Amino acid sequence: MPEPDFEGARQYALTRLSRELAPELRYHSLAHTRDEVAVAVERLAGMEGLPPADRLLLLTAAYFHDLGYVEHRESHEAAGIEIVRAVLPGFGYTPAQLDTIGAMLLATRLPQTPRTLAEAILADADLDVLGQEEYWTRSEDLRGEWATFGEHVTDQDWYRTQLNFLSAHRYFTASARRLRDAQKQANIERLMSLLANPAP
Repeated sequence: MPEPDFEGARQYALTRLSRELAPELRYHSLAHTRDEVAVAVERLAGMEGLPPADRLLLLTAAYFHDLGYVEHRESHEAAGIEIVRAVLPGFGYTPAQLDTIGAMLLATRLPQTPRTLAEAILADADLDVLGQEEYWTRSEDLRGEWATFGEHVTDQDWYRTQLNFLSAHRYFTASARRLRDAQKQANIERLMSLLANPAP
């Protein structure tokens, strides 16, 4: 069976993200998919020893994981799966591969519920930033995105929301835990400090 045209599918997703995403999506942006999630997927797939065939489907899912945002914010994972089913057969993906990719997209929905290694890798890659120093910049991007859509929160409420989210979050793969848990804990401690010592 010939391999699907991954490069064509990737370019399709990147083109639509660059042209159709609302500019207000400061967090769920082209850069989030291309420079954060896809890069983290490559890294974690290598570290976890994911087989090449699974890796191709995982990378496809990475590039399509937020494409549903071009349709609507709510239930964007479901919208993304509809796009996958409509578009990827034209790039040579089989019905079974579409099912696998769709399950990976669903695994990124909060609360995350991955069932396979590939799904766990995509879920971890999607929230890779929680365990990085860049978390602070990206957190403000997300807050700005929320504000654009009418969800304004005070500093203290934002820190509390973020503290609850980071404290409840667990990476699924051993590689992500090894790479990101220490910095995520540092981010948690800084949030606790900001809540305990609010700015005047």
